[in-house]
Amino acid sequence: MKESLTTKWQAPSNIALVKYWGKHGVQLPANPSISFTLDACRTITSVHARKGSHSFSIRYEGVEKPEFAPKIKAYFERISSYCPWINNYYFEIDTQNTFPHSSGIASSASSMAALSACVMDFESTLTGNALDYHKMSFLARLGSGSACRSLQGEAVLWGEHNDTDGSSNLYGIDQSELLHPVFQHFQDTILLVDKGEKVVSSTVGHDLMNNHAYARARFEQAHENLTTLKKALKAGDLKTFIKITESEALTLHAMMMTSHPYFILMKPNTLSIIEEIWAFRKNTDVPVCFTLDAGANVHMLYPSEHKMSVDQLIHNKLAKYCQNSHYICDQIGTGAKKC
Repeated sequence: MKESLTTKWQAPSNIALVKYWGKHGVQLPANPSISFTLDACRTITSVHARKGSHSFSIRYEGVEKPEFAPKIKAYFERISSYCPWINNYYFEIDTQNTFPHSSGIASSASSMAALSACVMDFESTLTGNALDYHKMSFLARLGSGSACRSLQGEAVLWGEHNDTDGSSNLYGIDQSELLHPVFQHFQDTILLVDKGEKVVSSTVGHDLMNNHAYARARFEQAHENLTTLKKALKAGDLKTFIKITESEALTLHAMMMTSHPYFILMKPNTLSIIEEIWAFRKNTDVPVCFTLDAGANVHMLYPSEHKMSVDQLIHNKLAKYCQNSHYICDQIGTGAKKC
């Protein structure tokens, strides 16, 4: 057993196309999902582990963050039976994001993916075995469900799906081979309508699907949409991609608006941006579409060849709807990397 271990990893956020909403058991999804892995929106995490009584400290950008401790504590408790060696170490964790924390850009996904990469790097060092990305994804899921989609691959599917061999509720699987050339180097410009804390945490949102009047129909719809979207990704069918992606985004928010209690997570500027995107697409035939996470920010998805015209749209009409005119230009990435 080594006296100390040190490593540093970065892991990206991801943006779901078919949304996971609702869970059961220990971080198991109520329906399958598929996402694009991002590139610029990342969490960078360094961990120093030294032999001793198991505990941890957590810093964000060098500042102690006791409010992060309950989530980290729950994570270590969940993974301890799968990584019993952690009980022999004290972990000093320091993390930072390249994007606003808790603003609907899935910071929990990137942060728990980065931490899981560090844990598995340590395990690889201790055992002499190669990095196990399936186990890395498995551990990340125990910290944050969507984190399992942030570790390896340009497109990642999570959840059992009849039309996908090897799919599992336990970890994400790389579906990069699905992507037609038109989806390679796909762009994601994130319009930051609201950079504040999310109104509703993802955990609370998922719990609202329990006994939801439309839950069963929604879960069936997700399976069907995933089958259709996979075909579109493989064929380069942008029209179907847009239809499914936008419908999924609106369905996610519809579930929140029809739950008990109910929430409206979009802001007026979110709706203004959506209407501008629809008008621009109709007038120009540029295949740009939107998706949303559980918040007010808008992800604009489009092929890289249209970046110039979309940039003009943002500059001329959309930036004014963003908080302090702030937006992030991102694109499809490949997953976690050691720093």
